Amino acid sequence: MLQVFQSNMVINRLKSYLFSPVDGSFLAVFRIGFGIIMFLEVLRYWFNDWIYWLYIRPTFYFKYYGFEWVEPWPGDGMYYHFAVMGLLAIFISFGFLYRISAILFCIAFSYIFLLDQTHYLNHFYLVILVNILLIVLPANRQFSVDAKLWPRIKDHCVPAWTLWILRAQFEILYLYAGIVKINSDWLNLEPLRTWLASRADMPLVGYLYTQDWAVAVAAYGVIILHVVGAPLLLWRKTRLAIFIVYAGFHILNHFTFNIGIFPWITLFGTLVFFDPDWPKQLWYRLRRLANKCAEAFNAGGIADGSQHTRVYYHERPWLQTSILGLITFWLLFQILVPLRHLLYPGNVSWNEQGHRFAWQMKLRDKEGYADFAIRDPATGQIWYIKPERFLTARQVIKMTTQPDMILQFANYLEQLWTQHYQIDDVEVRVNNHVSLNGRQPAPMINPTVDLTRIERSLMPADWILPLQVPLKQLAQNP
Repeated sequence: MLQVFQSNMVINRLKSYLFSPVDGSFLAVFRIGFGIIMFLEVLRYWFNDWIYWLYIRPTFYFKYYGFEWVEPWPGDGMYYHFAVMGLLAIFISFGFLYRISAILFCIAFSYIFLLDQTHYLNHFYLVILVNILLIVLPANRQFSVDAKLWPRIKDHCVPAWTLWILRAQFEILYLYAGIVKINSDWLNLEPLRTWLASRADMPLVGYLYTQDWAVAVAAYGVIILHVVGAPLLLWRKTRLAIFIVYAGFHILNHFTFNIGIFPWITLFGTLVFFDPDWPKQLWYRLRRLANKCAEAFNAGGIADGSQHTRVYYHERPWLQTSILGLITFWLLFQILVPLRHLLYPGNVSWNEQGHRFAWQMKLRDKEGYADFAIRDPATGQIWYIKPERFLTARQVIKMTTQPDMILQFANYLEQLWTQHYQIDDVEVRVNNHVSLNGRQPAPMINPTVDLTRIERSLMPADWILPLQVPLKQLAQNP
């Protein structure tokens, strides 16, 4: 009985804290920044003509498991789709029809994401996660067109859980980004050594990229930054210093590696670790009225919630419990999904099983080739196929190093030969060699296996050969 009572006390205190009001300006600024970043991303796709080359030009698309039914729009539909996405991003930033815009943008962006797993990027997955959170967060209560059109929704405060769910999301991202790098390859400076050496011509820092001591500082420093630094963002005394280090890290990443919007969306997300009223504090300081405005601000009772005893939804305890349950489910999902690679034998960077959706970032440099052999069992006739005949250059580069994509392409070849040559029981095998992080190339797919007999699933794949080439066999750079 005592344990139940104490448990109820803990839950009640947690509810009291999570549903107490805090200033909502952090959430409004986060909404604005998210909308701007996504609008600029749409422009990048438009002006680089990536819409055509990635989503119209290909004749075959690699699909995520369970989403094989997702197909691109016909004709110029993909251009219209991106145009609508750009408009929705503007609506989100301005807070106009915010909830509807956030829902539609999430659907539109997820559709693009699911079209072809060739283009999987961790920051696209992060965009979807953040977008889902923005759908349920009251991010339009301040600095929004909605608050002007419908004054009843205007409120300087939001529940504290809206702040902590965003903090938790970015904490999980940062912690996993560090934890996954505690592996033998990374601790032996690969693939970072190879990548940095190829960028030795960068101004100012390029000469360091060829020095092993500098590479070691970078490799081990990234682990420390994420595993130690991320939790220190939660501590006021170290928050600003860690943020400055993260800012330098993200900016250097932007200029060193071609990783799109990832540095900017994560850097912007790191701002949620500051006081929830940081935008107003910054604004007042810029106007050199910090003391006077802070006094007026605190007198208005909307600074940080410390003076408040009011609890949101206090008249609806069932809603508090429901929200707390959803938050718990969301966090458990975020924590457990990246660990699923532990259910598969072997090196995740090699077999790719559990690699996606797990923040396995910048851990592998893979090069490979794949030649396919199609056989008619009735006549014994064999066709040797180069994937370049059917895929774009980007698709070939990705497919040759990822077993699931090789299996999909083999099934595609089976369909083509069955339709065009009227062959029953087509056999497809692959000669595939891959180099991981500079190792000597080794077979990744069992060449004796008829891939048409393999059913696509999430189970461990025995047709993927284990990685047997150790890193110590790396060819030394001259």
